[in-house]
Amino acid sequence: MNKLYSDTGKALEGVLFDGMLIAAGGFGLCGIPELLISAIRDAGTTGLTIASNNCGVDDFGLGVLLKTKQIKKMISSYVGENAEFMRQYLSGELELEFNPQGTLAERMRAGGAGLAGFYTKTGVGTVVAEGKEHKTFNGETYLLETGIVADLSIVKAWKADSSGNLVFRKTARNFNPPAATCGRICVAEVEEIVPVGSLDPDHVHLPGIYVHRLIQGVHEKRIEQRTTRAAA
Repeated sequence: MNKLYSDTGKALEGVLFDGMLIAAGGFGLCGIPELLISAIRDAGTTGLTIASNNCGVDDFGLGVLLKTKQIKKMISSYVGENAEFMRQYLSGELELEFNPQGTLAERMRAGGAGLAGFYTKTGVGTVVAEGKEHKTFNGETYLLETGIVADLSIVKAWKADSSGNLVFRKTARNFNPPAATCGRICVAEVEEIVPVGSLDPDHVHLPGIYVHRLIQGVHEKRIEQRTTRAAA
């Protein structure tokens, strides 16, 4: 099966629809599928629910979909760095489902592994626990969290072969692999595509069986917060 597409628009052709759930990889501005996000903006798909650690910044990453009012709901663990996110949420324009960071990653992993849910102690006694099933194990209270199964996963990797085996760099591995596995369709953008057999199997972070479509692109790689000090 040919997984290679010439551009993001073609890679997303036939998979976008209004009201869909999208799982997006990345952390802050690290390892985010910025080209696919821009393509979704250009497609004009609306009413989106997006599961992602955060929502980018005001003019980059998922923040561009907030600006165009294409996102209806965010399932996130961190919502800082984005003034438009705050404005829309406080004005009632945007729905927000808060998840502890590890819980969100595990919900994606569970969905990709075919697990309906799992129990965790994280969030017990907080607003996160409201409306969720509680159960006691060995005298400790746990919450039931459900797995996330998305209509589409969009992720960014450092390198891939033409079969879709992916290699991520450093902290881009935190949310991209679980996000990739939980989508019914996974589209990945990468910096470099190499021939099959070029990657050491021990260095592959995500097997190509999870990846349905693949594009190569040029990425901006912004720094979210640049901190410098004067030279000595």
